[in-house]
Parts: sequence; structure tokens; C-alpha cells
Amino acid sequence: MAATDRLRTALDRLEPPPRAVDWSLFAFVVAEAVTGLVSFTVGVPEGWPLFWLHRALGAGIVALLAWKLARVRRRLTDPTLWRRSTALSVLTLVAAVGAIGTGAAWVFGLDVRISYWTLLSVHVGFGLALVPLVAAHASTRFRLPRRVDFERRRTAVTYFALLAAGGATYRLQQGVNDALDTAGADRRFTGSQPREGAGNGAFPITSWVADDPDPIDRDDYRLTVAGLVGDPVELTADELAAGHETEALLDCTSGWYTVQEWGGVRVGDLLEAAGGVDSADSEREPAYVRFTSVTGYRWSLPIEEAEDALLATRVGGERLSHGHGAPARLVAPDRRGFQWVKWVTRVEVRSEYDLGQWVVTLVSGFD
Repeated sequence: MAATDRLRTALDRLEPPPRAVDWSLFAFVVAEAVTGLVSFTVGVPEGWPLFWLHRALGAGIVALLAWKLARVRRRLTDPTLWRRSTALSVLTLVAAVGAIGTGAAWVFGLDVRISYWTLLSVHVGFGLALVPLVAAHASTRFRLPRRVDFERRRTAVTYFALLAAGGATYRLQQGVNDALDTAGADRRFTGSQPREGAGNGAFPITSWVADDPDPIDRDDYRLTVAGLVGDPVELTADELAAGHETEALLDCTSGWYTVQEWGGVRVGDLLEAAGGVDSADSEREPAYVRFTSVTGYRWSLPIEEAEDALLATRVGGERLSHGHGAPARLVAPDRRGFQWVKWVTRVEVRSEYDLGQWVVTLVSGFD
């Protein structure tokens, strides 16, 4: 038996039952979307396993999709077998290929913009579209999974092999990047690519969803420090230029990162200027500091973390530009870029976690 025949036989033996392939595709796509979205909140190197799992699942989807296409290719290529649901099948396939293709291109360093979006943003868009498309596609041939489809030892071996192969592919891709010195070799573990230089011009201007306010007049600007503090205050832009500096890495979820020297005032010093944290009310123990933008966008940090964060007015020795958050933006080391609130007008000490901030990130800026 030829080597290719032996390989084909081995792959055929690994192929799960058809119903298991269908449900596994749906499960892998959902898991891929969940790990991708959760990864947006992970900025510390200790979070690398989540990104490894995301990439391993992607490799698993490639194998499952190959098995699926091998089984249904005649229904796609023979016009006499087309049904009304065939268009949905093709659309789902396009989204799957788009997600896989843009993801693979990004990890090898292809850095192009499609209108406003980076290639990584396009990858995210394909991935989010794929979840409802796979669900709708499955509903056209809905068949509940059977226990027998998943309980066989061979099926368990198959799924272990899929994840192992995904991890191996990830490591191989890293090795290829390093060996060929591709543009993807200097990515962070998050997948973000570097932006070099110092100051406003060194990194792109990005905003979450619809945040695009008019420039803020420095003379009229006031920062309110309130909530569970001893004596709420309002501060001018000049009063925030306290001269404290820190080097911090900004990792944007659109796929780039930059290391800059940021200047401004420590949030802990802001709270001291407002009379310090007020913990006299035992029923409302201070636990979080919420930062609110002029657009209504907001994010909260645990109070211990917030006190060491910076409200920056300068970057790389330059006064912040409007697009980068002037007069003041939050600098929160080890957090992803969407949590670095720009155009901050209110700092508030609170006792409760702000669940509403997750919704606000999607709707702020809309009139």
C-alpha cells in the first residue's frame, strides 16, 4: 500500500460519525467565538493558554470542515441537488473560509487595512457572523446528537488529536515566523503587532464602536472626582499635569501594541485630592473606581489597581492629541486598549461592580 493510501486510510479512520462532525463544528465555532471575545480582556502574559486554545480550536475547525466538505461536496457542486438551503450553506462556508483565511494571514504578519478595519478586525467580524450562520445552517438539517456518535473510543482519540494537532500547528507557525523572520515574528502573545516610535504619531487613533466626540476646550474642561470620597472636587486640565510618568504598553484589540512613556497624575493622588477614599459607611465599602468619558463610555478598575493607574495628559513627551484622548485618558497597565478610557471627565469611587459598562461599550457615542 502506498504511503498516500495509508495516510488516507488513517484519516478516514479518525473521521467522526457525520452527526458528530456537524455538532462538533457548531461547538467548536461557539467555543472559538467565546475564547476570542474573552481574550479581548486578557493583557498579561499569564493569559497565553486562552490564546493557545483559540488557535488550536481554529485548526480543529479546519479538519472538521474538511470532513464535512468531503461528505457534502456533491450537494454543492451538482446543480441538480441544490435546495433552498444551499445558499445558506455556501454563505456559511464563505464566512468560515474568511475567518480561517484572515486569521492565518494575520499570524504570519500580513498587516493591511480594509477601509477602517485591520485584518484582525475583519477576522473577528467573520467569526462573529459564523456563529449564527452555523446555527441557522444546522437548523435546516436538525438532528439531535446520539450518544453512540460520541462515546466510542475512536471519537475521543479524534478530538484529542484535533486539539493536539492545533497546538502543534500553532508552535510550527511560530517556528516558521522566526525562521523566515516574517512580520508576524514580533507579535505579542495576543496576536498584536508592534507600532514603533514615541508620541501621538507613533500609534493609530482608534475608538470603540461610535465614540467620536468633538475636541474638548482645555479652558472649559473639568474633571470631577466624586463618589465615596471625603470631599468631591473638580480639577482643570492644568491641574492634572502633575508630572508623574510611567512606561506602559498599550495593546489594542484591533491588533497593534505600542510601548510609550505616559505623563500625568496618579489616580491615587487624585483620590487624595478629593479627601481620600471614604470608608465610613460599612454598608458601602469602596471597591471600584469608575472612569467615565465625555461620550458616556466607561470602565471600572478594582480600587487597589486603580490607585496605581495614571490619568495621562501627555505621551512620549507630547501633550495628548484629541484622537488619543485629550485632555486626559486612563492608562491602565496590563489592561487591553478598550479599557483605557479616553476623554475622561469623571472619576468615581463606587462600592458595586458596574455590569452596565459592558453594554455602554457597544452603545456610547450614538446620538
